[in-house]
Amino acid sequence: MSFFDDIKYKLAQNNAVIKLIALNVAVYLVFAIAHLLFWLFQASDILDSVQKLFVLYASPTNFITHPWGLVTYMFLHSGFFHILFNMLWMYWLGMLLHEYLGNARVYQIYFLGGIGGGLLYLLFYNVFPVFKDSLPDSYALGASAGVLAMVTAAATLLPQYTVMLFGVFAVQLRYIAIFSVLIDLLNIPSSNAGGRIAHLGGALAGYLFIKYLYTNNAFTSAIHSVSSFFGNLFKPKSKLTIHYKAESKPKVSATKSHKPNQADVDAILDKISRSGYSSLTQSEKDILAKASQE
Repeated sequence: MSFFDDIKYKLAQNNAVIKLIALNVAVYLVFAIAHLLFWLFQASDILDSVQKLFVLYASPTNFITHPWGLVTYMFLHSGFFHILFNMLWMYWLGMLLHEYLGNARVYQIYFLGGIGGGLLYLLFYNVFPVFKDSLPDSYALGASAGVLAMVTAAATLLPQYTVMLFGVFAVQLRYIAIFSVLIDLLNIPSSNAGGRIAHLGGALAGYLFIKYLYTNNAFTSAIHSVSSFFGNLFKPKSKLTIHYKAESKPKVSATKSHKPNQADVDAILDKISRSGYSSLTQSEKDILAKASQE
């Protein structure tokens, strides 16, 4: 199987993590190739103006004229290493979330993290006097807030899950998340203050999302609707149409559509918070898996 065939195969699996990585990489390549072409013709300023149509502005005046930036900014990157590390983190932690929670939850965590990070960035830059002078020209871009949401979501769901860092050190996810949050918190007084703040907003969103993952309320229903919309945009449409004759329609047993009891799901989540995913029995894992598909 060739490299491109392998990429096509992975995309065809309808894996949310792979789709998000592919979209981020595609946007990066479009702008990178365009940058080369515009640079050759000494027209880089034109491309910069185009890219700035999709960033997240801190200034309320600029944000009002570009509100879509709250979503589009999380698919833009400022350089190769910026997108490289973001996509590596997304793959490592996103695939873990995908394994336990499924496609829909991955989309939800990424978009909620990106939006949460963007909102915290706007709040800080418009509330604290230290950002007053830089406010008019400040903007944010990058998938980091969504990625940090995945990091804290995975650590909240599976706090004692151990990974091999650099192939040498065995580290639990909760310590990786705590370290990441502390690094961003302590480095807010830096040249990338906006990015650090957005990271913290994404991390908080990922944590809260897992804590209230299966609560039935209007907020989580709205998140599910929005993420389903974006998920369907990336979902390949089937070309196969099946027609049934009236007399041959299959009968569906009512027991197969039974939803897991909410109290049982909440108890299982509490158990995960206390003892980790590995402490669950097989029946509890089955209940959680079924609930994640609802």
